[in-house]
Amino acid sequence: MAVTLLTSVCAPQGLVMAVAARSAADPVDELRREADKARDDLEKATGRWEERRKELAESQAKLRSTLKELAKAEAELDRIRAPLAQLANAAYQQPDVAGSLALFGQAGPDEALRMAADLTHIASAQEALIRRADELQKRHAQLATTAQELQSRNAVEQTRLRRQIQALKQRSAELTAQLTTMLDQLDVSRERRLLLSCTKDLVSDARKYPNGLIPSKYLCALPQKGEQLRADAARGFYGLNAAYKKQFGRDICVTDSYRSLADQQRVYYQRPGFAAIPGRSNHGLGTAVDLCGGVQTSGSAQFNWMEANSRKYGWFHPRWAYSNPFEPWHWEHGSED
Repeated sequence: MAVTLLTSVCAPQGLVMAVAARSAADPVDELRREADKARDDLEKATGRWEERRKELAESQAKLRSTLKELAKAEAELDRIRAPLAQLANAAYQQPDVAGSLALFGQAGPDEALRMAADLTHIASAQEALIRRADELQKRHAQLATTAQELQSRNAVEQTRLRRQIQALKQRSAELTAQLTTMLDQLDVSRERRLLLSCTKDLVSDARKYPNGLIPSKYLCALPQKGEQLRADAARGFYGLNAAYKKQFGRDICVTDSYRSLADQQRVYYQRPGFAAIPGRSNHGLGTAVDLCGGVQTSGSAQFNWMEANSRKYGWFHPRWAYSNPFEPWHWEHGSED
């Protein structure tokens, strides 16, 4: 079951009012703590459900094994029913040994003795057959009872599990709606929302991968649709973008950010000698952007503002981009040294 930041199964009543009352200092941090607690509760409840589901699976396996043994007992009973019927019929018609000897007609003493020995052996076999039949009947009755109990118990457990998971889904949806409503009521800035989903620990994960081959899940989305950067660069960009928007009334215009190895090759072929060699571009590290909206023009108000303010947020215009080649639109995150 998918668990997200704003998903829960067990949260107190009046969650919105309770959090709002305690969150005067930092409502976003309080909201995140409540959401994390809700997520943990859901994970625990899901774990309990998984345990019960495993127990049911084991019980179902036992039921299948029992039914298989029951089928074997029934098959063996079917095989010995005919000999048992013949034995019962013979016992009814010839109850003693003398009567059994009569079945063979008149015979001399030696022949009669051999027949008596044979009949003793036959009687022993018949007794074993009767004992086996009795054992099978008892085993059959026991297995049938066990199977019936397992079927009944498993049916009840299946119903209980369906209800439990339905309750989990319903309560999860309800708390998700409550937490989302709370988030909207707190009027959290877009920058803070982005920060919540872009954690610093993503940086170390992203650095494990080669230039241009960083999986998307280790990158962070920018306010500009479709653009991504490494977490440290993205978090700095959020603040830079907010300050820029306050100054100019709009987001920073971005034409390019993280650039995959395939995209680096495409750009390199289009601009040989100007674009970085594929696999060596800072775009492939998720720490560079190409800008527009005025920033791409050296000396413009937007460019000058960026020069004056970008370093406050960890961004800068590299020295090489002033002359060789001249790229006023290219900006990088981190230290130029």
